[in-house]
Amino acid sequence: MSRHVAVYGAGSWGTAFSLVLADAGCEVTLWGRRVELVDAINDTRSNPDYLPQVKLPDNVRATTDPAVAAHGADIAVLAVSAQSVRPLLEGWAGQWQPRTVFVSLMKGVELGTGALMSEVIAETTGARPDRIAVLSGPNLAAEIVDRQPAASVVACADEGTAALVQKACHTSYFRPYTNTDVLGCELGGAIKNVIALAVGVTDGMGLGDNAKAALITRGLAEATRLGAAMGASPLTLAGLAGMGDLVATCASKLSRNHSFGYRLGLGLTVAQTQELTKQTAEGVASCQAVQGLAERHGVEMPIMQTVVDIIHGGQDPQRAVHALMSRAPKPETPFRPGTADD
Repeated sequence: MSRHVAVYGAGSWGTAFSLVLADAGCEVTLWGRRVELVDAINDTRSNPDYLPQVKLPDNVRATTDPAVAAHGADIAVLAVSAQSVRPLLEGWAGQWQPRTVFVSLMKGVELGTGALMSEVIAETTGARPDRIAVLSGPNLAAEIVDRQPAASVVACADEGTAALVQKACHTSYFRPYTNTDVLGCELGGAIKNVIALAVGVTDGMGLGDNAKAALITRGLAEATRLGAAMGASPLTLAGLAGMGDLVATCASKLSRNHSFGYRLGLGLTVAQTQELTKQTAEGVASCQAVQGLAERHGVEMPIMQTVVDIIHGGQDPQRAVHALMSRAPKPETPFRPGTADD
């Protein structure tokens, strides 16, 4: 029996994941804000604004009506921006069945509250943890729609729910694993966006692969320290939702966060870069929220702070990198939760 899945967000990742679900045999309703985009998807079977080269299967249909998408949905997938999801869910309250499972594709932390996306979903829908899952991993949309091999993690407090979502999106090219560490998967997804901004800056400055490798490695250390301080498993941060996603996002020109940082490294201002960026670079907003979590839990995250200083403090990238490299030298000690070993 095929499952009915509602996907909210007709950007590149929402569209790509709709393709995955359809290939796995689900009936997919894709919600988008704009009438012209939705009409184009239904009429041409492609998304002209984000993935014009991809032909969507016939079991994907689009709508601008969130209630139409919600009707009969076994799974509701959320692929909107992290900072917009709360008001959207509040406006859509009561549209889903009591058994609907919510799946977050969002990789960010809410500004102001410091809430992770699973927490926002719980607060706005009333769903219990056994009905909330997150999907995270090295999943670049442009490669997935070409049906190139990719793996990901479906995390939920309930193993049965994680397995249900896993089955709904398992194809010959998309391999999902399950995990019960929702917190670790969400932190990995949010933090890697910020580290990718930092790597993009150094790439734009032409600082080479040694700098990139150092930022990826020490960025993982920052993510692992914060995760452990909040109760996540270090093994999760060493897996697909942590190291895997971090490598893909930092190394690929397809990454919107890396591209944003790259333009800053070339000398463009934040305002100029935002004007050139068509899609949301979640790390731009989330870096402040993640830094807030670090301060709340007493964890030092110097790379995170450097990105905040560049994007929101107006610090010159050259000076910011110099300040980061000029920090007092320390031993690379084994990981100890709550310590400042960077």
